[in-house]
Amino acid sequence: MREITGAVVEVDRRLAAGEIVLADGTIVTEATTYEEGRRRGGSVWTYRAWPHEDPVPGELLTLHRDADLLVVDKPPFLATMPRGSHVRETVVGRLWAAGELEAAPAHRLDRLTSGVLLLTRRREVRAAYQDLFAHRRVEKTYEALVRTDARPADTLPGVVRSRIVKERGSRRSREVPGEPNAETHLEVLAAQGGVAHLRLRPHTGRTHQLRVHLAALGTPILGDPLYGTVDRVDHPARHDPDRDDPGRQDHDHEDSGEEPLALLARELSFVDPLSGRRRTFTSRRRLCGGDD
Repeated sequence: MREITGAVVEVDRRLAAGEIVLADGTIVTEATTYEEGRRRGGSVWTYRAWPHEDPVPGELLTLHRDADLLVVDKPPFLATMPRGSHVRETVVGRLWAAGELEAAPAHRLDRLTSGVLLLTRRREVRAAYQDLFAHRRVEKTYEALVRTDARPADTLPGVVRSRIVKERGSRRSREVPGEPNAETHLEVLAAQGGVAHLRLRPHTGRTHQLRVHLAALGTPILGDPLYGTVDRVDHPARHDPDRDDPGRQDHDHEDSGEEPLALLARELSFVDPLSGRRRTFTSRRRLCGGDD
């Protein structure tokens, strides 16, 4: 590898760090022979160095881990998948760095959305769990803080149905006339001083569906840079019965140069495709939207 790449110093560094492996995962050392490499698969693996990335604030909490699944509690600002300039500082990038090399999301959360994210740990089970989301067999519950100065919370409908489209090359989705392809159920948990705390249950999964529906109602989510006014509020409308519970784990944002989107994926519930039993995973985060 030294002769092929010409990067003698970097190859020596990776060799010393155990970052070069054979096809079966055996770590290559100075004592590893060519014949041993052939017996163990005939190839040598390493990974390109990741470019520098500014760290994304917030801890990626583990809610559940078993042989097949890994469920995490994602902070805001952390993308789900590597893309563009974000590689290491993504959910998958952090998990890869921690040794979860086969971790793959069964669904996605927007970079600005926090909360429950389910990943598979083995490629053999990946399709079964991804199909749950693709065929809408997962019950999703979100919470949001929305601005109600233009529309009182008690006038909000219980169900919103519309047609949402997103054109290629555009960051925004939008509602258009036509047959509805997006449905969201709303429940007001609390309202005070021009802000309401909502529980949201999307029955479809269009891009930015909750953000588009709430903005179209005249009640944009706090901190939404695309569909509403960026704001930062620690508001009494936030219904949080566990706020004073000393055992509750709060891992809110640090200063990142952006305001947190007050949208939290609170819960996922589904019948496990392998075991047939009901499984429910709940975020332990507080709903973003203000300083603690």
